[in-house]
Amino acid sequence: MTTSSAYADRMFVLDGGQALVTDISQWSPGVDVGQSATFSNNVYLIQHGEEWMVWDTGLDDELIDTPDGKVVAHNVRGVVSRRLTDQLSDIGVDPMSVGHIAFSHAHFDHVGNSRLFTSAHWYVQKEEYAAMFGADYDNYGFVPDLYATMKNNPTTQLYGDHDVFGDGSVEVLRTPGHTPGHQSLLVRLRTAGTFVLSGDVAHFCDNFRYRRVPAFNADHDASRESMDHVENLVRAENATLLINHDARQSARIRRAPDFIE
Repeated sequence: MTTSSAYADRMFVLDGGQALVTDISQWSPGVDVGQSATFSNNVYLIQHGEEWMVWDTGLDDELIDTPDGKVVAHNVRGVVSRRLTDQLSDIGVDPMSVGHIAFSHAHFDHVGNSRLFTSAHWYVQKEEYAAMFGADYDNYGFVPDLYATMKNNPTTQLYGDHDVFGDGSVEVLRTPGHTPGHQSLLVRLRTAGTFVLSGDVAHFCDNFRYRRVPAFNADHDASRESMDHVENLVRAENATLLINHDARQSARIRRAPDFIE
């Protein structure tokens, strides 16, 4: 990982929809069996000079046409109350002007609007790319129709970390386990400090604390190793850890069109 005093300019946190589940213990084994829950689902837009990067793209905007939502996969009901395109418009950002894109992983609630960003350079771990476009995609809960257009994007396949802008301000971090090529993102901001956007390394703050791993994760040992790696990084960088699906944490984050800088 690069040691640098460079910073991204701003980070916007947008609403990528909500996921409604009927038994939260699928994600927290042995805990809260039979209890329903609502997952937050954030999209992050990062400004670096004149360049833009999007991290995760939320649930498909088309779900807004179904007010009660739709079961998309794994008995998860996806609900969209505001289109991502409208939120970008509020900030004054055309999706075609976004030059960089990465997903924590390829599940439906992270790649739902990937087709909006056809001009963006895509950063993806080699294992994730192989799982997304291989014959066994269904084993990982992937829905290829949601990300099919990404094959046409300029792409860098990674095996490890990657410095997106070459100055240490934004770095892709390899954190496999939830899926074969899951990754996280480190963002350095001048005033607010360093953030680690951890994707689904853990689904909730308590799951991270107690190292709970869903049964459906691709690799349980790698999942725990990635949690350890992220925790060590957060401590070393004095960083803020953002856990995408933890609704209580997400409610405390400054939301677009406001920004963090």
